[in-house]
Amino acid sequence: MPLSLRERAEAVTKEVQDILGVSADTHPKEIADAVERTIINALLEERQRCAAVAFKCCSEDLDKAHKIAEEINRINTALVANLSAMR
Repeated sequence: MPLSLRERAEAVTKEVQDILGVSADTHPKEIADAVERTIINALLEERQRCAAVAFKCCSEDLDKAHKIAEEINRINTALVANLSAMR
């Protein structure tokens, strides 16, 4: 089963703390939150890029291009809602 974004953020938090030599109780939640936001923002940017590429590649079939772009934007909306709920 793949790791959730939160699990990945927590793993990176532990790895960064180990590298810096700080204890695990030094702001782990805040660090994991920042890492998770960064991951989500990167995903959002990539989804937007993918939507633009799909639209460009399917320019002969605009209906298909719109459907692909709409699905990508629907997923973006869900990610933004999840990110907003974290704040």
